[in-house]
Amino acid sequence: MLEALKKMFGKSEAEPLAPVPSAPAPTAGSRHDGQQPARTAPVAQPTTPTVTAPEPAKEAAPAPKPRRERAPKPPVIPWKLEDFVVEPQAGKTRFHDFKLAPELMHAIQDLGFPYCTPIQAQVLGFTLAGKDAIGRAQTGTGKTAAFLISIITQLLQTPPPKERYMGEPRALIIAPTRELVVQIAKDAADLTKYTGLNVMTFVGGMDFDKQLKHLEARHCDILVATPGRLLDFNQRGDVHLDMVEVMVLDEADRMLDMGFVPQVRQIIRQTPPKNERQTLLFSATFTEDVMNLAKQWTTDPSIVEIEAENVASENVEQHIYAVAGADKYKLLYNLVNDNGWERVMVFANRKDEVRRIEERLVRDGVNAAQLSGDVPQHKRIKTLEGFREGKIRVLVATDVAGRGIHIDGISHVINFTLPEVPDDYVHRIGRTGRAGAAGVSISFAGEDDSYQLPSIETLLGRKISCETPPTHLLRAVERKRPA
Repeated sequence: MLEALKKMFGKSEAEPLAPVPSAPAPTAGSRHDGQQPARTAPVAQPTTPTVTAPEPAKEAAPAPKPRRERAPKPPVIPWKLEDFVVEPQAGKTRFHDFKLAPELMHAIQDLGFPYCTPIQAQVLGFTLAGKDAIGRAQTGTGKTAAFLISIITQLLQTPPPKERYMGEPRALIIAPTRELVVQIAKDAADLTKYTGLNVMTFVGGMDFDKQLKHLEARHCDILVATPGRLLDFNQRGDVHLDMVEVMVLDEADRMLDMGFVPQVRQIIRQTPPKNERQTLLFSATFTEDVMNLAKQWTTDPSIVEIEAENVASENVEQHIYAVAGADKYKLLYNLVNDNGWERVMVFANRKDEVRRIEERLVRDGVNAAQLSGDVPQHKRIKTLEGFREGKIRVLVATDVAGRGIHIDGISHVINFTLPEVPDDYVHRIGRTGRAGAAGVSISFAGEDDSYQLPSIETLLGRKISCETPPTHLLRAVERKRPA
């Protein structure tokens, strides 16, 4: 009888019913009207009918299993400045030599920075005292950490205002390209991780609403942005720049070349007057235009000029081919095609030249793309991602567009035309030979640009021998027949 009842109803009184899950606890929403999201009503669970049945014979209950004790969490050992030991060394400046907050020093130790680079040592000597500064420094000198350490120190020493909106940053960093903004923001996040300061980024070509949600979720202490996207937020009333205590203009020469100065002027007009904010300006070159801007936007600035410690990477093997202008494209195509190179950067001086080279390569069956100031931001992002992933073999670029590209695995850099500014040669060949890998640069010296060689060699501190390209590399390019 008992077995029949079990089969009929599937459960006996002796078997416990499934527990009814409790409703989830309500969470605070992010709505501006202060209303809470509606609570979720608990769902009624169906009950199973039970039948009284004769109680089966009780068996001896098994011995309870011993409880597994959780291992205690290791205690959090507070970090002390004494844990970061760096011995004084002649000719070097330690971060200990500046009065930096322990939270900042902790992050500096995590990053493995015992001593300052030359530009960090010089810039911090001025900026930590509240002075404006203009720095001339190339990529790789440590300038980003220099201005970030200065910003973080200022924000930690000065408490934020009591009344403050979400979209009111206390420090503003303007950079010309998305790639540079993302890199600066990453460095800022690493240096602020023990401070409680919030870092945000605004860049064009990315999801506007997503960036807006981040802005509305928490206070913004350090804002890193490209000029166009920052203006979008500012003109909509989402960002207010009246509380900016420190402003940084990075790669000012590139912003000039890319036509961003009118937008930067609009942004700066929204910030406090220059005598009420600290302004730092960095540029790879000190042209007359750059210095004029610095004069307009800074107050009695200290000027710091740093040459890169290694002007050209020893990992880069440098060649120069003496070649007629009419033969340059044939040489480029045959070098790439015959050797099967997969990730090559080609530099030219003018945007129209970049466009023509890219169009000819594509027509001749080489997967190529161009990067210049004329290329929209969303397309730049897509192009760089394709190049990084190996979908694009050859990236043709101007100096302005190519200087901030940090992509590992670029095997060759080809200077289709020699740059007019020797520093640009160093920037170009620095795209290869990164992260300890070997790289090769090949420059084409023709009748129109070979006169640039002596100034490049003076900067490098050595001669580069010219070679005649092998005849087979100068053969005509076979036209691809349409399918």
